[in-house]
Amino acid sequence: MGTITPVRAKGRPRSFDRTRALHRALEVFWTRGYGPATVAELCTAMGINPPSLYAAFGNKDALFLEALRHYEETYWAAPWQALGGAPDLRGGLERFFAEAAAILSSRDVPCGCLVVQTSGSVATESEAVREALRDLREASRMGFLARFERARASGDLPPDADVAALAAAFAAVLQGMSAQARDGASRETLERLAVVSLAMLPG
Repeated sequence: MGTITPVRAKGRPRSFDRTRALHRALEVFWTRGYGPATVAELCTAMGINPPSLYAAFGNKDALFLEALRHYEETYWAAPWQALGGAPDLRGGLERFFAEAAAILSSRDVPCGCLVVQTSGSVATESEAVREALRDLREASRMGFLARFERARASGDLPPDADVAALAAAFAAVLQGMSAQARDGASRETLERLAVVSLAMLPG
């Protein structure tokens, strides 16, 4: 996904704050889903009119893709970076899932993961959006895989550990936590689920 260059447009407020507008659009997509979110709802939340939205972001697909990048950078970049740099695999996973539980259950934002929440509401013709969501789900699996491969190489996992299966399993746990958070599961419930999932680690 390339960077979307802002286009100055007549009618867009002089005080237009792109990051703030993106965050408000993100909240609409996160709450409503991609398909159900309307341009009118997005404009109201962002404080701009439809011509200004199209001039600044291109179209609804492009706005969502930029909001999606904003979401990943704001909420998930730090936890993934911390997991990648953790010297101890189990400790790193414990911290990662504790942070995930806090993010997914926060009452300051819509519960659950944006990627999981919106995946089922994207029309077939919005291929760029479908592909971006698919890529992010795959990136989660690959993030776990890279960490497990490193753990196997360092002796944190046995030499015969099936790191591919472990990566798929922990990615599924993360998606399951999102679904449960959306249904109202508390942070404590999500943390218990994460602790139980660590039993999948061999050795």
